[in-house]
Amino acid sequence: MFGSTPPPQSEDTPFHPRSPYGLFACNGVLFNHESPRRGENFVTRKITRAVGRIKVGLQTKVFLGNLTAARDWGFAGDYVEAMWLMLQQDQPGDYVVATEESHTVEEFLQAAFGYAGLDWKDHVVVDKKYFRPAEVDSLKGDSSKARRELKWKPKVSFQQLVEMMVDNDIELANKEKVLVDAGYRDPKQQP
Repeated sequence: MFGSTPPPQSEDTPFHPRSPYGLFACNGVLFNHESPRRGENFVTRKITRAVGRIKVGLQTKVFLGNLTAARDWGFAGDYVEAMWLMLQQDQPGDYVVATEESHTVEEFLQAAFGYAGLDWKDHVVVDKKYFRPAEVDSLKGDSSKARRELKWKPKVSFQQLVEMMVDNDIELANKEKVLVDAGYRDPKQQP
């Protein structure tokens, strides 16, 4: 592992690999991979969390930035499968993992609020402080190599992803409401 460096080797020994064995490294460029586990500071989860809380009466508004920003959002579980497939190949390679679809934040809002039977325009406030100074307008991946060589393609559609996240966050909001109604949590406290 340390190549031609004489023993004894330690953490301070220069690393000069000379062995062709054991190093199988792939590079996966994963476009936005979402799930109910996504952190609430990411716009997708911020939206679905707000949908759940609005649906059960714990909040009325959500504050967002650029609604025209477009992203290639896919389900994290599909992307984990792509990573696993990369590691099953005879030779390591570099792969882009993406849905090859791009949707705006506004489209995400329409899908999420609409699925919950709400009109996003009644609840969304655009606030300049949430605009990023170096915002990338649009991201859309080309996963043709992964599709061709790994025989991979996403299984969960954009709408299914949104519904999965909204269902999860409505369930969380219902649990939160129980605590609020019982007086164990301040209703104005954000999650």
